[in-house]
Amino acid sequence: MINIFEVEETNKMIERENLDVRTITLGISLHDCISDDLNKLCDNIFNKITTVAKDLVKTGEEISTELGVPIVNKRISVTPIGLIGAAACKSTDDFVKIALTLDKAAKAVGVNFIGGYTALAAKGMTKAEEMLIRSIPKALASTERIMSSVVLGSTRTGLNMDGVRLMGDIIKETAEATKDNDSIGCTKLVVLCNAPDDNPFMAGAFHGVTETDSIINVGVSGPGVVKHVLQSVHGESFEVLCETIKKTAFKVTRVGQLVAKEASERLGIPFGIVDLSLAPTPAIGDSVADILCEMGLEQTGAPGTTAALALLNDQVKKGGVMASSYVGGLSGAFIPVSEDQGMIDAVEAGALTIEKLEAMTCVCSVGLDMIAIPGDTPNTTISGIIADELAIGMINQKTTAVRIIPVIGKGVGDNVEFGGLLGYAPIMPVNKFGCADFVNRGGRIPAPIHSFKN
Repeated sequence: MINIFEVEETNKMIERENLDVRTITLGISLHDCISDDLNKLCDNIFNKITTVAKDLVKTGEEISTELGVPIVNKRISVTPIGLIGAAACKSTDDFVKIALTLDKAAKAVGVNFIGGYTALAAKGMTKAEEMLIRSIPKALASTERIMSSVVLGSTRTGLNMDGVRLMGDIIKETAEATKDNDSIGCTKLVVLCNAPDDNPFMAGAFHGVTETDSIINVGVSGPGVVKHVLQSVHGESFEVLCETIKKTAFKVTRVGQLVAKEASERLGIPFGIVDLSLAPTPAIGDSVADILCEMGLEQTGAPGTTAALALLNDQVKKGGVMASSYVGGLSGAFIPVSEDQGMIDAVEAGALTIEKLEAMTCVCSVGLDMIAIPGDTPNTTISGIIADELAIGMINQKTTAVRIIPVIGKGVGDNVEFGGLLGYAPIMPVNKFGCADFVNRGGRIPAPIHSFKN
């Protein structure tokens, strides 16, 4: 049972410290929609989504009102379209037609985003998956709510370097296709290693093939809550610091568990997982970077940053797993640049570089996220950045990802405004030395030795 003190404490977190449920994400399997007739496939997809998700937004708003808990986003993830469209799609334009159908369905049910315009190509690409990948620039330029992801590696399979090389081109083409809107298409595209099947957070969300027909996954967020509570233990030992974060993560995750169970019962859809991540927003006071500074750093990016982030990530997980029956997704602490005011400030102060962010991704939940770079960055350099980040995930048996935005027409010293939760970002400098001969080798980087566990 929750006592009155806990109710008051939670209300304080919501009112003063930016506690929210970042998303209720409804995962929907599209396997029963498959047809070799493209028009029939699109009709099946639209009908399935609009039937299963018809009450998602209304239910989320009702729960938010009744419990007094902000639920920022209602989202859908679907089975990777590279699989669903394989029988019907004969060209990239065929896949774009599916993207338009998904976008239409998302608008019909009122969700913020729909994820799953995805290719699973960790070891190699089928013809259908390659067509989907090549369709991404047009698909993202033609839609509003589609989120796209490409899985190009895992600890068990190694890295698909042909795919990595291709994605350098695709990201640049997506930037060009949406250049009139500050290359915003790239904010909806992520490349992953060790992608989880149950991730509720965009842009990497898709409904994994191991999942049931439909599932409710919830993502909670509370950087402001953690930052606020750490102010009360300023200068205390690491033991006190860790215990404080752990207890706070427990309380934050309990809110997510409550919302997830309510949504599951009201929609008649099984509860999947709570993703207990600290996901920042551009709002002042809702920053992971500010937490790191509250731990004792002058600025995020200073020596000690990676250790502080490692501590934070671990304690969030330790506290959260005690508060929910099922924890999954990514879980931990996100470090997107454009979505975190503290990160933006650190970049502008010269304290935070792409190389330091890469080091930080070794110990956090995801990877190089929402980083704006000069629009004239070579395609092969983008591929090299992807390869570096995915290699961290492969070797360390963790999820890593790259969501990078080469903003056409802008360079270092400029800023780019994406709006809403996507925030704004300073253009970050990129290492000027090339890696074309490396990424153009072709083939696959083999799985590390510790992948052989059978």
